[in-house]
Amino acid sequence: MSTRQMPVPFETTLLVRDTCLCLHAQRAARAIARRFDLALKPAGITSGQFSLLMSLNRPEPPKLSSVAALLAMDRTTLTANLKPLERRRLIKRAADPTDARARLLRLTPAGRTVLAKAVPVWLHIHAEIEKELSDPDGLRLELNILSGNRNGLAG
Repeated sequence: MSTRQMPVPFETTLLVRDTCLCLHAQRAARAIARRFDLALKPAGITSGQFSLLMSLNRPEPPKLSSVAALLAMDRTTLTANLKPLERRRLIKRAADPTDARARLLRLTPAGRTVLAKAVPVWLHIHAEIEKELSDPDGLRLELNILSGNRNGLAG
């Protein structure tokens, strides 16, 4: 009996290329992120940083765990993404007075200024992208279903 493995047929490669939801979602996500990154560059932030700053724009500072859930990030990844924003003094992390183990995240005045500058840019590029879609609301609904976020809300 031979120990050589049978190669995956090229037809399978084509099948994956043409039908894989994961591949198509990743490609679309990267393309959309590049468009937002380019548009948000004058505001000095990336699309990921915009989402993170926006997730902190709440009446009360959220817990790190709440932001991680909203952004579908593990805490370690979120912490790594917070560091550049902390160095720029756009956000501040503090102990939760009701739970010493938990950390609260808040926008600083500088963070609010950057976010205010970025929102009109986001609105513009978002509207442009939505015009290219036949059913943006349906796409959002389907993406929320796939992410396990059936009601569209988290955090």
